[in-house]
Amino acid sequence: MLVNLTPHAMHIYPVRTPARITPGSTAPVRVIAPCTDYPPARLGETILGFDNYVDTDIPVYRIRFGGDNSSPLPAATAGTWYIVSRPVALAHPYRDDLLVPHGTVRDLDGNVLGSTGFARPMPPEVIP
Repeated sequence: MLVNLTPHAMHIYPVRTPARITPGSTAPVRVIAPCTDYPPARLGETILGFDNYVDTDIPVYRIRFGGDNSSPLPAATAGTWYIVSRPVALAHPYRDDLLVPHGTVRDLDGNVLGSTGFARPMPPEVIP
């Protein structure tokens, strides 16, 4: 089972779809609607303080991911894959049930239309 924890529908295109297409020229093989049982998975951040400026006018903040504007992931469930953004997946490297869009398909102006599949981010020690 695929559970889409992003705030938008996931359009999955055929594997050989080019990276840039004219909208409507290739139909997605599947559209996965956002899940309504859980809120979208958001990483969120908490600003811990202000460090300094880069150059003279660009502030540098100390942040911690998570916090008030994040949303927790549902508990792992056998046979269920959760579709999340890449930052959310990278913040949870030991969850082996998270998928991220991979093989981005864009329109001719560069806007994301969907992807050709999913990837599973892995902790560094398990990569062969």
